Amino acid sequence: MTDPRLERWLDALLETPGLTSVHDLAQARRIHIDGSLAAVSHIHRFRGSIVDVGSGGGSPGIPLAVTFPDREVVLLEANGRKAAFLERATHGLPNVLVIRGRAEEQPVDTFGVAVARALAPPPVAAEWCLPLVAAGGAVVLYVGESANLEKVARVAEQLGGGDPERHPGAIVIPKLSPTPPGFPRRPGMARKRPLA
Repeated sequence: MTDPRLERWLDALLETPGLTSVHDLAQARRIHIDGSLAAVSHIHRFRGSIVDVGSGGGSPGIPLAVTFPDREVVLLEANGRKAAFLERATHGLPNVLVIRGRAEEQPVDTFGVAVARALAPPPVAAEWCLPLVAAGGAVVLYVGESANLEKVARVAEQLGGGDPERHPGAIVIPKLSPTPPGFPRRPGMARKRPLA
């Protein structure tokens, strides 16, 4: 039985145009809830608050907030309309904070875990996420099997990250040391001039 708060969120997600391309409730449950929770075992390995970078409609951040009620979950979203949806959708989830902004503008070395799903190519997503995470934490990227681990490893090496681990549906990048000077680069640079 799914938590009623997740069912309410899913209903709102499907009713709001432009947040998901999925329209069937069973498929939405499989993608947005089950898919989000597929990385729970990886997140369990690391302590501290969780940031969902480019949260969009709230996946994976909202299912993770329900699963980890004793951890703060920050939903980071640059788009004002999506951030407003997240504010409404997380009413009643006391451990959630919605921040409207870009990853490059947030304090570095702050979170225990950064997660991202359908955000950008994995090397770009890694560059946005790694500076947010403190040493001892990790980045969890929800990715397909075709994700290039070598390129992600090259980005991780430059940003204090360790060797990325490939798991079904996810890449886990441990953060070994603080973010080096010069990072994060200014907004837009990660896409324009990728590190890998």
